[in-house]
Amino acid sequence: MSRPTLEVADIVRASGNRFWEHYGSHFAWQHRKVLDAIVRCRTAALGAHRDQCTRCGHLAISYNSCRNRHCPRCQGNARSRWLAKRRAELLPVSYFHIVFTLPHELSALALQNKRLLYDLLFRASAATLLELAGDPKHLGADIGFLGVLHTWGQNLHHHPHIHYVVPAGGLAPDGSRWIPSSRRFFLSVAALSRVFRGKFAAGLKQLFLQHKLQFHGSLQSLAKPRRFRQFLRQLFHQEWVVYAKPPFGGPEHVLNYLARYTHRVAISNHRLVAFQNDRVSFRWKDYAHGGKQKIMTVSADEFLRRFLVHVLPRGLVRIRHFGLFANRRRGDMLSRCRDLLSAHCANEPDAPTHWRCPICCGPMLVVERMTSSQLCFRSGLILPDPQRRSLDSS
Repeated sequence: MSRPTLEVADIVRASGNRFWEHYGSHFAWQHRKVLDAIVRCRTAALGAHRDQCTRCGHLAISYNSCRNRHCPRCQGNARSRWLAKRRAELLPVSYFHIVFTLPHELSALALQNKRLLYDLLFRASAATLLELAGDPKHLGADIGFLGVLHTWGQNLHHHPHIHYVVPAGGLAPDGSRWIPSSRRFFLSVAALSRVFRGKFAAGLKQLFLQHKLQFHGSLQSLAKPRRFRQFLRQLFHQEWVVYAKPPFGGPEHVLNYLARYTHRVAISNHRLVAFQNDRVSFRWKDYAHGGKQKIMTVSADEFLRRFLVHVLPRGLVRIRHFGLFANRRRGDMLSRCRDLLSAHCANEPDAPTHWRCPICCGPMLVVERMTSSQLCFRSGLILPDPQRRSLDSS
């Protein structure tokens, strides 16, 4: 894929200072840190490294990446490495795609309690899958699956949901055999919705009783027990959206799917169309009208506001494994499943940590690392303000 002509970093450099002066008081320090990282990513401000081809000796100097997980530039290599590790863990069965979405009425509360409610979203949805799959009335098996948290929709509005990739079946309770699921569906969507709603509401009530939730601005009235109980009742009077897609097919289909959802940020640079007159245009799919691709134009301030809404709390894990594939038991359980499925998959090699030579396609290895000061000294370069430092201190 060719390099995009417009990047989020260009918008931050042009409008980031003014945006932070006007709206910085509404955001936390980690939001500022994300903007700083995006501005500095792959510029001389972070130093550089010299690579040399092991075949033809070609030399190249590259600026270092910021490695911030919200930076649109930094996710490609991390995604490739992660997928290489997951490749050996796929089972030779079909996979289902299941999505749990929080109702719009919970969006504001989730924004004020990101760490608590995103974690609850994971716990409630995963427990729902494990409980219903283990019920003999449904599948009657122990299952394992992978979940990826997303907090955005195509228009960058807040839309918290979790994508799960689930093998079409599981182990019998005694571990003696593999129980395949129906080819048409995995579990009842109606049952998933009801159980998910009940578990999330119960968890939300527990957080309230433990005085862990924060209520600011228009949500201050929810701090009152009577008003909060009324709020929970209103949530129970609506259907919660759970989406279940038919099987992908084999493991390769799953890998292609995972590549789209594991290390994505709110928007990729390739979706940006134009940045003119302090307005940003980007492509989006309108799923309410058949997934038709459209162009949306917003002010630079609104674009940055929407982007920063999706900055995750520090340390929050957005890719998690559950059930048979939980971290502590994944290796043993995968071996057991493969034995029962009579399939022994060879371990895939790790993704290479080097890039390819543009001359002969040989591996490029790092032979020297240089700091920003060393770059300036060697080239006599005086860095422009956006590259020399982060956003101006306010």
